Amino acid sequence: MSRLSFALVLLVGLLAGGLGSLVLRPQAAPLSDTDVRSMITEMLVADKAAQPAAVAELDPAKLDQLVEDFLMSDPSILQRMSDKLAETKQVAERAAAKLALDNHYSDIYDDLSNVILGNPDGDVTLVELFDYNCSYCRSALPDLVALMAEDPNLKVILKEFPILSAGSVDAARIAVLVGEDPKVNYWDFHQKLFSARGQVGADEALQVAEEVGGNRVALMIDMNGAKPAAVIQKTYDLAKALDISGTPTYILGDEMIPGAIGIDQLRFKIANMRACGSTLCTGDEPASSG
Repeated sequence: MSRLSFALVLLVGLLAGGLGSLVLRPQAAPLSDTDVRSMITEMLVADKAAQPAAVAELDPAKLDQLVEDFLMSDPSILQRMSDKLAETKQVAERAAAKLALDNHYSDIYDDLSNVILGNPDGDVTLVELFDYNCSYCRSALPDLVALMAEDPNLKVILKEFPILSAGSVDAARIAVLVGEDPKVNYWDFHQKLFSARGQVGADEALQVAEEVGGNRVALMIDMNGAKPAAVIQKTYDLAKALDISGTPTYILGDEMIPGAIGIDQLRFKIANMRACGSTLCTGDEPASSG
């Protein structure tokens, strides 16, 4: 193997490894030696110092030396290639996510078991999938409180997505029943349960439900019934269809947003939804504070 052939193989490894830390979804097959040669050759052809005809006529040995000289003269080309590959992948993933969201629009927004907060007729809808034992969900709760307080046209949908423990499932079952009880303020229950110390399970959820006006005995009887199980299963099915595996996950317009990204980014994306109907349309995103 020539010196440059070895360098090209190393380049492939560097690019594959670098991109692996940038994307969360399954990656495409790694680039081959031929792919990298082709990409670099195209760059050489586009470079003012290179003549297309001369490049095409080069034999492999001369091309190896030319590519090596080119990389040595401008090592930053590796970073630019990596950035371009990441950008291309992100564009493709965003398009795929938008298609998935469009296909499951009714499951997301029209589910009668959705808990709706804020303005039911708001012009922008923020959906959150959460788990009561998720520390990141707990830390992100003040963001949601602030957004609803400052934005009278924001509609919020909460979906129980208990994935961390059996206790999470029990708490979610009770929360589903609380959300269907018109005599109980779900939002009070939600905030109080997230303020509970330690792991949350049936006992903690029942205690909080009782504090906000729920019937503890009725909840104990009904929590293992078919209705709460069916509501939670619908969220599981939706998450599987959308490839959502963590909490919190937000859905806003044409984007699925994993993690507690912070109130500044949420504000930015909501403003963009109003400006152009997409979460990414103008300006640069602020740095995440989550």
